[in-house]
Amino acid sequence: MKILYGVQATGNGHISRARAMGKYLAKAGIQVDYLFSGRPAEQLFDMQQFGDYQVKRGLTFVTEAGKVNYWQTLRQASVQTLWQDVKALDCSSYDLVLTDFEPITAHAAKQQKKRSVALGHQYAFLHKIPMEHANLVTHLMFRHFAPAQIRLGLHWHHFNQPILPPIIDEEPDEEHDAEHASKEANRVLVYLPFEDQQQVIGLLKPLTEFQFSLYGPGLAKATIGHIDTHPPALHAFKADLARCSHVLSNAGFELISEALQLQKHIMVKPLQGQMEQQSNALALQQLKLACRTDSLSTGAIAKWLNEKQQYGTVNYPNVASAICNWLLQDTPGEVNALSKTLWS
Repeated sequence: MKILYGVQATGNGHISRARAMGKYLAKAGIQVDYLFSGRPAEQLFDMQQFGDYQVKRGLTFVTEAGKVNYWQTLRQASVQTLWQDVKALDCSSYDLVLTDFEPITAHAAKQQKKRSVALGHQYAFLHKIPMEHANLVTHLMFRHFAPAQIRLGLHWHHFNQPILPPIIDEEPDEEHDAEHASKEANRVLVYLPFEDQQQVIGLLKPLTEFQFSLYGPGLAKATIGHIDTHPPALHAFKADLARCSHVLSNAGFELISEALQLQKHIMVKPLQGQMEQQSNALALQQLKLACRTDSLSTGAIAKWLNEKQQYGTVNYPNVASAICNWLLQDTPGEVNALSKTLWS
């Protein structure tokens, strides 16, 4: 079996899902070619797992200081380049096109009538789940941005809909168990890539009773008192995620999924003007899994760090392995059946 796997590279969450899926596709002996879009190639990191992958411009949202800048998004979008890439992509040698909200592979498969499967959190929004600031535009975007014949939506709860639990890039083993045992009570992982990083440092400086591991674009590896700053990195980030007790982040899906699985104390600050992140924050509130703030301040962070409230816990199955086995079937079963099996 040969798969073309398209990955939306705007955020690291889609790539993290591809890392998890890629491990099981490789174990199954499936040949996979990867295409990433939405971020320049020089901004990608720790990509050795994906071999000789392609990078295309695609489409992405421009953010500034924690808000979506729609004007800059429209200015920088190149629909002409997108459609040229769609037309130039030859899917004839592939048995399946798999897309994680990546538009070039999705539309190429649709035009060439190639078997296609979409997986990702965005496809959960085609069902009745908690949503904030949803409208016709957002509905059309989720339906048509990266379409496929079969759509596998992912979320933290099923909400009585045919959606799947999260795909988490972590395999429980003795090494991870040891890392969990060494969790530091006052260690906080901070990942707010859409915020002004210097402003974030300023907010954390007064909170000297905690040790912060701050990751973000433009940061260098340095120590500022009780704050360790890091550029984006895979293995160091995973290690800090394992040993921290608290996670402060925007409301992206994948990191929160990993933090929930590791039973971290979580606060999210959703990206303003981004319906998906605001809906994620709403779902976390309704499920009583995390704390939410819509504006960052030293006071809000301190209150969360010192609160005694207990949040719910989760224990998700190995979704990546299950989807891989499902894809390998000659005639994959109904998504409803796969959903019920995984949630059970």
